[in-house]
Amino acid sequence: MLQFYILIGAISLVSWLVSNQLKQKFKKYSQISLRNGMSGAEIATKMLTDNGIYDVKVISTPGRLTDHYNPKDKTVNLSEAVYNQRNAAAAAVAAHEVGHAVQHAKAYQWLTLRSQLVPIVSVSSNFSQWLVIGGLILGAASGATGIGFYIALAGLAMMAMATLFSFVTLPVEYDASNRALAWLKNKNMVSQQEFEGSKDALKWAARTYLVAALGSLAMLLYWGMQVLGSRD
Repeated sequence: MLQFYILIGAISLVSWLVSNQLKQKFKKYSQISLRNGMSGAEIATKMLTDNGIYDVKVISTPGRLTDHYNPKDKTVNLSEAVYNQRNAAAAAVAAHEVGHAVQHAKAYQWLTLRSQLVPIVSVSSNFSQWLVIGGLILGAASGATGIGFYIALAGLAMMAMATLFSFVTLPVEYDASNRALAWLKNKNMVSQQEFEGSKDALKWAARTYLVAALGSLAMLLYWGMQVLGSRD
């Protein structure tokens, strides 16, 4: 189990470093006021209009870095700071979330696949590791070819779905950022300095998803070796 704790520690450390850097970037670019004086909510509304999307609402949601697009009720949910503030960070986040709304309107294939995986992952992610551990314990007690092995395999299958979900999320997030940055630049919504700040902020936001995906893959490989190695 020592390797497991080392792996967990390494993943947690990298995740913390990236998350901390992201917070620092957003704090830095929150100091760069937009020359056009528009708030995050106004940026989001204009980007929706420019893309011919009129059935999506822009609303404020409590918390910090809680921004997201909800395809079920077609709402762009902006954290209170992003919704009200008028800076490069707010513009980047607001445009990024609208990028997801544009993906939804255009039936972007990776977003569609991600949405299809949500119900499966919401269930499997809560039980996968427990099934693997429980299966290994049963296997140790009843033999490598007993029911414990197959329970552990079922847990691995669920874990694999969560890992797939993490990697499918990557193109969805990167594409939303690319759409956001292209719109901000092509519509002259931001100055060059503001654009560079928005670009850097979104780059670090995307890295949090990359770290999560790699962490999920590392966990899958670790438990896969434990389960399959138990048959030797």
